[in-house]
Amino acid sequence: MDQPTVGILHPGSMGAAVAACAATNAAAALWCETGRSTASLERAARFGLTPVATLSELLDRSDIVISLCPPAAAEDLARDVAGHRFAGVYVEANAINPERTQRIAALLDDGATVVDGGVVGSPPVGGKAPTLYLSGVASATKRIEALFTGTAVRTAVLGTEIGKASALKLAYASFQKTSRVLVALAVGMAREHGVDQELIEVASRRTDSYLSEPQYVAKTAARAWRWGPELEEAAETLAAAGLPPEMLRAAASTLARWNDAKDGELTLTDALDRLAQP
Repeated sequence: MDQPTVGILHPGSMGAAVAACAATNAAAALWCETGRSTASLERAARFGLTPVATLSELLDRSDIVISLCPPAAAEDLARDVAGHRFAGVYVEANAINPERTQRIAALLDDGATVVDGGVVGSPPVGGKAPTLYLSGVASATKRIEALFTGTAVRTAVLGTEIGKASALKLAYASFQKTSRVLVALAVGMAREHGVDQELIEVASRRTDSYLSEPQYVAKTAARAWRWGPELEEAAETLAAAGLPPEMLRAAASTLARWNDAKDGELTLTDALDRLAQP
């Protein structure tokens, strides 16, 4: 099928931008507007997505469904899709651990073909080009590669084993996101003793140090509601591998202090003040 119809579940900041890229090579990019927030409605319209009234309609019309939602909702969403007997390609692109991805593949095994996906990078807007890592049946991963050909979403296939893409996503997130949490703690400690500017000056001598980018702390705070659950998933993956999960669980607990800053516009001072108030 040269131009498949794509359904996105659901159009958050990453999902909407990824769906808009997919629309380049699709007949349509659908989303279900029922029960979604005003922000979602505005975002979907901005990215040119086509609204439908029900999940049933989206699944009936879609050849490919891409799931990009908060990690906690991934299995419930897949269960809903399985209940509608969806028979197309289901891209499980959430930041969840490999075991959960495999459970979702088993849930949908009756009709759908599940592709394990992991997005590494920022949403594909403003010149940014994330990579969508894929693993699963070769015929299905080829369809997803074709869907994003010539767009700002790069694709890379890791093989046929479900769980590989999820593992890579969480392995990267465990370093990148925990590093940002450590920056916030280091700057917060230095600020308490009046040496935060000196800390930043020391860090700026090393161009590869996240400490030289303290302004990113505010962005970390705004994304904490998403990043914390990702690190919990990564901690579970470490534990399953016999590796110590405590560091990532502590980072997730730190991020939870910023949960009420969801996607807000904070200054560095705001973010550090909130971090210091449990």
